[in-house]
Amino acid sequence: MLRRKATDQLKYWVEHKDKKCLVVQGARQTGKTYIIERFAEDNYEEVVEINFKEMPSAKTIFEGDLTVDNMVMALRFRFPEIKIIPGKTLIFLDEIQECEEAITALKFWAVDNRYDVIVSGSLLGIDYKRASSYPVGYVDYQRMYGLDFEEFLWGIGITEEMIDSLKACFDKKQPVPTAINDQMFSYYRQYIATGGMPEVVQKYLDTKDYREVDTIQRSLLQGYLYDIAHYANAEEKVKAEKCYLTLGKQLLDKENHKFQYKEIEKGARAQKYYNSIDWLLRADMVHLSRIVTDIRYDLDDYARNDFFRAYTTDLSLLVAMKDFSLKQHIVENTLEGNTKGGIYECAVADALHKKGYTLYFYKNETTKKELDVIIQKDGQVIPIEVKGGKANANSIKSVLKKYDDITCAYKFIDGNVGVSDNGLVTLPLYMAAFV
Repeated sequence: MLRRKATDQLKYWVEHKDKKCLVVQGARQTGKTYIIERFAEDNYEEVVEINFKEMPSAKTIFEGDLTVDNMVMALRFRFPEIKIIPGKTLIFLDEIQECEEAITALKFWAVDNRYDVIVSGSLLGIDYKRASSYPVGYVDYQRMYGLDFEEFLWGIGITEEMIDSLKACFDKKQPVPTAINDQMFSYYRQYIATGGMPEVVQKYLDTKDYREVDTIQRSLLQGYLYDIAHYANAEEKVKAEKCYLTLGKQLLDKENHKFQYKEIEKGARAQKYYNSIDWLLRADMVHLSRIVTDIRYDLDDYARNDFFRAYTTDLSLLVAMKDFSLKQHIVENTLEGNTKGGIYECAVADALHKKGYTLYFYKNETTKKELDVIIQKDGQVIPIEVKGGKANANSIKSVLKKYDDITCAYKFIDGNVGVSDNGLVTLPLYMAAFV
């Protein structure tokens, strides 16, 4: 069983919830159902689980009066073998987007507060069905992603003590011993080639065979395309698929990683495709990094919605858009040119996104200054550059010189930890997981 940080977040919710249900959101196949099921087995005497895709007839439980007593009675008739005991029972409603009245009912479960209720779904942001009354104020939210690099290290058997020693190097800005740093880069390249989707990681752990890994990755990619075909409206189906499948080219084949509609088809414009990008965003199939016109807090005030980079929500899906040889080059560290810079930029963006950061970037066509990623942490703006090798970070140095209020900046490289006098911290690429 893969150890996931989401388990600790579920425990925190149980201990701190205040008359609220929990909605676990996230892209498909990130492990939501598995983690909730394992958590339920370990923490509750009784579990009632309904997957509305597997059991569509269970929607009748939520017809008529949505009082908790009525719903519990219906559940007891449906599942006579389960003792539904107040305070000791978890109600788990999976794929809840398939039952709009079950969404409405969350308010009443929360107010009653005799039973813990956790719900999950893969496309909860898609408004193809609207609950008659969405339970605003009666639910907490938890977002699940694929495995991050730290979770991958747990999976391959790296101890907590070893990871803590790496975090200490990050915190103290001290170099990592060379042999350890080299080994961590080897693990990191394995992680990038594998990605963070649990099924893919488990296949890698079981077989160490990248052909097997590739098969699972491509199957997941096809599943995502199926979701577009199944859930997008008729007008968006083809356009959303074209936008999604162009990400491999947008991010790995070009020096400029700004999303360009002309890469979808000749003469394409935002007017035709922007709604498709928005659909992919709401479906948790992409996340965006928006350009900012200035590098000041609050970055959102300077962000443009029409100029962005679009990333897949997991590296598994990105590498599946290219041929198998990409994995070999990643693992053997033989990448060159735009592909090398692109894959490491995507890996750093993936790490920061999974830690919950909103991503921005900066590009000035006049001065040719560019910052790959910018984040905000504790009210401070942190500029970031990503280098596949050990190149200079001229753009970030000029920013530190110009902006007195920016006191920290990161340059991620294929190298070790270092600190300059102007506040620029050089870090190994894999340490994006610790920011």
